[in-house]
Amino acid sequence: MRIDVSLLPALAAAFMLVFARIGAMVMLLPGFGETNIPVRIKLGIALLLTLVILPAHRGAYQIDMQSMSSLIVLAIHEIVIGIVLGATARVTLAALQTAGSVIAQQLGLGFVTAIDPTQGQQGLLIGNFLTLLGVTLLFATDTHHLIIAALSDSYKIFAPGEVMSSGDVAALATRAFAAAFKLGMQLAAPFIVFGLVFNVGLGVLARLMPQMQVYFVGVPLSIMIGFVIFAAVLATMMGTYMDYFVRVIHSLMPRS
Repeated sequence: MRIDVSLLPALAAAFMLVFARIGAMVMLLPGFGETNIPVRIKLGIALLLTLVILPAHRGAYQIDMQSMSSLIVLAIHEIVIGIVLGATARVTLAALQTAGSVIAQQLGLGFVTAIDPTQGQQGLLIGNFLTLLGVTLLFATDTHHLIIAALSDSYKIFAPGEVMSSGDVAALATRAFAAAFKLGMQLAAPFIVFGLVFNVGLGVLARLMPQMQVYFVGVPLSIMIGFVIFAAVLATMMGTYMDYFVRVIHSLMPRS
């Protein structure tokens, strides 16, 4: 009995190319690519997804085992695609950080910082809370399954071996950053209105009662009212963010 192993080198090359795309994307995905997650776990997730996705897209790779340079170029191309896809999903969390920064400034909590566990660096407390809540909702609503589906469908948009247009990548990055900033300001809009009205009211009060210590009265009152508004609109804010995240992921899928 003879076993034909001539396909093993091509299969191994296809596995490494698929892993290059998936691994680069997993390292940046919200929830999967956080800095507090050990690298071994990230690699394990990438390997598991590679084993699942490889049978479906193995035929998309035209591998020339006689040319090592073409194989290296193809691997770099796959890594770039994975970075573009992962970074596009990662930018969505910037909307929550933007909203949290604006809210904290309006409530007078702009000086309250803590370590953001998703980034491993200092961040405003409200922004960190919104980011953690957003990541939690991604898993609680099974939206991470949509991310995996988008990763598989990316082979229809970014076929292996096709040169990516730098203009398309730049346009995608520009739209992603602009949409994240726009959504962040929209989520913080109630607090911007509150801060404007509240500070104008304090200014009028200071003119009417110069002997009153307006600052010491206004700051606790601003924080208290702000947290009441925050509790009232939190569910709507996160629902809006989840709808936005789903739209971003759908934009990475081919339209049927």
